[in-house]
Amino acid sequence: MAAKLMYSVERFFQALGDQTRLRLLNLMGDQEICVCYFVEILGGPQPKISRHLAYLRSAGIVSARRESKWMHYRIVMPPHIGAAQILKQTLGWLKEEKAMQADRVRLTKACCSPSKYALLEGAPLPITLDVAPCEVC
Repeated sequence: MAAKLMYSVERFFQALGDQTRLRLLNLMGDQEICVCYFVEILGGPQPKISRHLAYLRSAGIVSARRESKWMHYRIVMPPHIGAAQILKQTLGWLKEEKAMQADRVRLTKACCSPSKYALLEGAPLPITLDVAPCEVC
């Protein structure tokens, strides 16, 4: 209960108020993805992508896991019920946007033939997660 009281609504909305962060969330969807895929698909420098991911983590929307030299990111539902509902609706909305669909197509192509992308050499493929229903769903 304390986590719900301490949850920063302002930080949550600021996290959703940036195009790059929305693109990152869209790419994650129900997958756990290595940061190198984000860099390749979004075409931005790794430090900038990592800063956006750190912002999403601090907002309670994303979690990270290190495996050897690879950092993997996934969406987590916020502890606040209202924030979880908004995030779920936002993710659904992103799936309908043409630009976001184009990002997902690029991710699929990169996953199918990572050898074509220098940054992805040896990188682990995204893992589809078994998403457990949150208390909102």
